[in-house]
Amino acid sequence: MIEKLLFEMNSYAALSLDTTEVLKTICHVKQFKKNELILRAGEYAKYYYFVCKGLLGYYRPDADGNIVYKLFFEENSFCASTAAIIEEKPSKFSIVALEDVQLIQYSAKVFRELMATHHDLALFQIAYLEKNWVVKKEPLEIELKWKSAKERYIELHKNQSLFKRLKQHHIASYLGVTPTQLSRIRKELKS
Repeated sequence: MIEKLLFEMNSYAALSLDTTEVLKTICHVKQFKKNELILRAGEYAKYYYFVCKGLLGYYRPDADGNIVYKLFFEENSFCASTAAIIEEKPSKFSIVALEDVQLIQYSAKVFRELMATHHDLALFQIAYLEKNWVVKKEPLEIELKWKSAKERYIELHKNQSLFKRLKQHHIASYLGVTPTQLSRIRKELKS
């Protein structure tokens, strides 16, 4: 399992053997059942996660208490309430297992301390954040502002590996529409 994590980290920045050995000491395999919360909004985020198997949802409730999914994390993805970790504040988001999941969990505090002495870890973190929280995030933000729910549905549908795993209420929530509106979108696209 940890080999998957290391392979993914090395795709962002080459890690030394020393760093690899240190990482192995802080990583723990965890399993969560479907619908189990990994992090609850309002709690302090203490861990980074790497998805070995399963699917995670990253969400927060809206003003009416409805769940609004922001992101989904499939296998070989890193997941955390990153802003909460950086700011050392309670998370505004919850992380839930949408399927039974197997994760590698490692302490955010220890990992961040290791970056000071293992610069290859810092290079990994920079490359990861640039690619996933700048390059990938910007188009998502533009989509939310400028594209219709129908256009965003079409975009989500292109990622079949993820799309097929989501329930209709997850898709509706992610798009910011009601299940009835989602049904109309689907019907319109079929005609």
